[in-house]
Amino acid sequence: MAASDAHMLVLPTRLTHDEAPDCMRMLQQGLAGQQASAAVIDASALAQFDSSALAVLLECRREASALGRGFAVKGLPQRLRELATLYGIAGLLPAAP
Repeated sequence: MAASDAHMLVLPTRLTHDEAPDCMRMLQQGLAGQQASAAVIDASALAQFDSSALAVLLECRREASALGRGFAVKGLPQRLRELATLYGIAGLLPAAP
């Protein structure tokens, strides 16, 4: 996926159960407002998170798929990658090139 074909959406530094609904709304608006062939979620700023961050990423993946777009995650923190592996969903969160 070429960088020009992707639209980068940035996650906040904190994404827990409390922030998840607002964050998801922001991501949905970002996806809907773009015509890029792929959505790339930049998770590199995430410093404080819980499993809700995974739920947000999976929902964003579903939204991108429903719009016929690719999906990838850039800068997923190691702890969150480990949590995704534990839950058996790491394969659904491909790393951006």
